Amino acid sequence: MKIYKFLSLLFIAITLLTVSSCRNNDDEDVQDTTPGNLQVKFENGFNNLGDIVLNQTTQTSSSGQKHKFSTLKYIVSNITLTDENGNEFKYNYNNPDKGAFIIDQSEATAGIIYINLTEIPKNNYKKIKFGLGISPTAYLLGQNGQGIFWQKAKDEGMAWSWAAGYIFTKLEGMYGTSSADTMFMNHCGNMGDTAANGTPDLYREVTLDLPTTARVSKDITPSIHILADFNQYLSGQTALLLNTDNNMAMGSSPHLVNVSNNLAKMFKVDHVHND
Repeated sequence: MKIYKFLSLLFIAITLLTVSSCRNNDDEDVQDTTPGNLQVKFENGFNNLGDIVLNQTTQTSSSGQKHKFSTLKYIVSNITLTDENGNEFKYNYNNPDKGAFIIDQSEATAGIIYINLTEIPKNNYKKIKFGLGISPTAYLLGQNGQGIFWQKAKDEGMAWSWAAGYIFTKLEGMYGTSSADTMFMNHCGNMGDTAANGTPDLYREVTLDLPTTARVSKDITPSIHILADFNQYLSGQTALLLNTDNNMAMGSSPHLVNVSNNLAKMFKVDHVHND
């Protein structure tokens, strides 16, 4: 009888210890909300085949026009991540000093330009959204509200005067029919306060589904690999032909509105690494 009571008490004690341990582990899992990091990689190419080599890689548009880039730059800002429940995390939204980046093909490493984001809330993310350019809201913060990024943009040739604003996309190179032998410069951007000036707003937002969930934690830094297909420049939703009317276009002319619309469609997520 004593042995039976002893075994019963021992079983109860072990059960209580097991339950307590599980609860402690569950509490640790719930409480561990340590943020992590996220890497976003941009690879610029034509038809998503290989990376663009400046002054070398030549593409033929749907209109039969050959073109190659000597300069390929664009601004990315307002990165937003959507989790599995549809909740959004906005990374330094409308804060260019901390949340805007210049993608410059001349700085690519093995064809890739890297953006490293820090202090990302622990979560499983299934979508990424970002702005192509700087939003009108961010611009209206004024020059003092974004002095660090404004200076960086000026240093890298991605800005006009403050009254004119940022260059969102900067494409320069050569074009032609039989060979690419004529210079072009297409610089897209808003002309200051678009609402006050009555000029087109060329800022575009891009939303992309992730083929694999990005699982951000203190131990995992996911890498989202985005392909940018610059065949869309002249061969996108609106087929464009470079000529003497638009080959030196800067600002927000109708041609550059079409360029901006085309380029907003060039992105896709190729894959996600959870390492």
